[in-house]
Amino acid sequence: MFLDETASIGRNEPRLGNGVAVTDIDGDGACEFVVAGHGCANLVLKWDGKRLVDIADPVIADSQRNAIGLCAADADGDGREELYVLNSESAAGSGRFGDRLFACFGKRWLDLFAQPENFAVINQTVGRSVACVDRAGTGKYGFVVANKGGRFRLYEFDRRGHVMDMAEEVGIDLEGAGRALVSLPLVSERMDIFAANDHGPNFLFRNLGDGTFEEIAAEWGVADPLGQGRGVAVLDADGDGLFDLVCGNWQGRHRLFMQRAGGGFVESAPEDMAEPSRVRTVIAADFDNDGYEEILFNNLGQPNRLFAWTNDRWTEAEIGDAEEPHGHGTGAAVADIDGDGRLELLISHGGTGPQPLGFYRPYPNDNGWLRVMPLTAAGAPARGAVVTCTARGRTQRRVICAGSGYLCQMEPVAHFGLGAVHSVERVEVRWPDGATRTVEHPHANRMVRVEHPGH
Repeated sequence: MFLDETASIGRNEPRLGNGVAVTDIDGDGACEFVVAGHGCANLVLKWDGKRLVDIADPVIADSQRNAIGLCAADADGDGREELYVLNSESAAGSGRFGDRLFACFGKRWLDLFAQPENFAVINQTVGRSVACVDRAGTGKYGFVVANKGGRFRLYEFDRRGHVMDMAEEVGIDLEGAGRALVSLPLVSERMDIFAANDHGPNFLFRNLGDGTFEEIAAEWGVADPLGQGRGVAVLDADGDGLFDLVCGNWQGRHRLFMQRAGGGFVESAPEDMAEPSRVRTVIAADFDNDGYEEILFNNLGQPNRLFAWTNDRWTEAEIGDAEEPHGHGTGAAVADIDGDGRLELLISHGGTGPQPLGFYRPYPNDNGWLRVMPLTAAGAPARGAVVTCTARGRTQRRVICAGSGYLCQMEPVAHFGLGAVHSVERVEVRWPDGATRTVEHPHANRMVRVEHPGH
């Protein structure tokens, strides 16, 4: 599947890397990879036409902290995404370093947690993942933080522009060994939250429609109390129009929770997919543009694995150069970083010692594709929006990534492979507030930006 293009990264020195997120840091309309550095600088890797180069502002680079996780979202509704950075130097409990919440004012980046009015709410518990959620459909996102050895947090702006922790008020302030987070309209019409926990049952917070939540993991069959959750990915694994969950468990059996139309999930991972591994990140994406998403397990100190939907079942596929049998994988993300219609894969390493980043491209082919980027009313990426694409009578479904456990966040684009088809009948977008828009016969093999009806 993959060819090694690591030589395309400028100054790729060994480092203790962690989470990877994809967002437009410099405001030019193109996304960059942001890589968390543990005891070293955070990176912002931009494609300059030939290679990935670091353009990180010194404020974001923040080389004196121990960053592990990242998430971007427009929290204040100004049309530009803020960047939340988890900092951690211990396994659980409290730490010396608080998290960062970076916002850009013109060309100047500031840490909002460093402002006196926000001191009291800084998260200094060891966080293990972060995602964003537009819980009430306002177009403004909050940052959900899964802590290990502490309660979950939900950071939002109040009307004065101050940061507030809303977790208790909305019903997600549970304590668990949080490891991974995803947020999307999973079991309701609004954005729900799924949290994979380590050494304890997972949480599934269902949105009650008013922006508050109830926890229903056991009732819906995704608690997995003996699991040791790490990476989580979302996909419609069987094409039934319902989103399913792929959950990687650390040295335990991996899970494929398939959602049923009548409610609830059924664990359906085939035996080879369920095989235990030292998994960190799990990614679902259509790397070869054949119209079916693959599932990637990024492992620490073990070969990475790739599964493809072939002949109506999941089977292990040839991963190629991205196997990394000696890689200490800690995070990974996908994006069409060079605009060629194929998804590139960036893997961060450092779980047991410094290693360079890995950068991979799929083998080239002639398959068609379409990329859809929904925008909020303010013009920011509409994370959590659901996008469907119908081509030659077949419908695919994606959700714009709001956070992809463990520690990472994918590009804010719905990427559809079309196989041998090079025409599209329609695209439909449903925003977190319930607004919808249909685009008839968009041109294939290009990016389509879809504005919110309220823009």
